[in-house]
Amino acid sequence: MSEVRLSVEPRTEFGKGAARRTRRAGKIPAVLYGHGSDPRHFALPAIEFARVVRENGSNAVITLDLEGSVELALTKTIVVHPLKNYIEHVDLLVVKSGEKIVVDVPVVVTGNPGPGGLVNQDVDTLQVEVEALHIPEQFEVSIEGLEVGSQVLAGQVELPQGATLVTDPESLVVAVNEPQREESGDDAEAGEESAEAAE
Repeated sequence: MSEVRLSVEPRTEFGKGAARRTRRAGKIPAVLYGHGSDPRHFALPAIEFARVVRENGSNAVITLDLEGSVELALTKTIVVHPLKNYIEHVDLLVVKSGEKIVVDVPVVVTGNPGPGGLVNQDVDTLQVEVEALHIPEQFEVSIEGLEVGSQVLAGQVELPQGATLVTDPESLVVAVNEPQREESGDDAEAGEESAEAAE
């Protein structure tokens, strides 16, 4: 993952009004915590941070330049406004180069199953322990040509070197099922007639 560097400003005002003013100024209220240090409050540049997440995913590791001191941080929580779709707040976690951390990595299913197969994806992410600077953006699970009845478990997903699976290896990731049989026309009509008779 390429290094991403952002210059951030300390925040001295708190509360809803202060957060609104920060957002109006084109910045996002954020908190940095971890490694036994007191939480630090600052403002992230909104456009640059949104681009970082778009290009590096929700587990982006960022080098923060905070008034001359440099800190490596993992994006931990991104709170998005439910209606207006802008980022309201960000929590970041201090990480050290070489340190291993536990993160949720998105699972992307690729390919098409064999004839008549219906794909059911059970989990969207897998939890892994991995070095902070080598977090995979996603895990690809190919179901190309899999027959009805086939399953892919978490333990069968290929992980990059140095990554350890934390999710239960028996967890179902994706299954190829038989499509549900639809009611025939006669069955549906009989159901409607009995419903009318019951009224």
